[in-house]
Amino acid sequence: MSKAYNIVNILRIHDDEKFSEYVKGHIPTIEAYGGRFLIKGYSGEVLEGNWPSNFIVVHEFPSIERFKAWYYSDEYQPWKQLRQSCADVNVILTEGT
Repeated sequence: MSKAYNIVNILRIHDDEKFSEYVKGHIPTIEAYGGRFLIKGYSGEVLEGNWPSNFIVVHEFPSIERFKAWYYSDEYQPWKQLRQSCADVNVILTEGT
């Protein structure tokens, strides 16, 4: 079974206090679904194209199904709403080996 990778491109944070609360609060929900952080860091050097970003996060999950179970879970919804209220982000999901 292929693993799932969730790539979060944080473009802008509007409220640092709320975003900090989100960061601390949502981590246990990720871990409960078998997810883990692979990358948490400031945007790297753009070598080609246009990549507006301030911060990149990559999560790994055991499968697409486990990621979706987490992403749409009742546990994560309040944290997702909090993030959406205080930051502009792009989120993608991909499968990989």
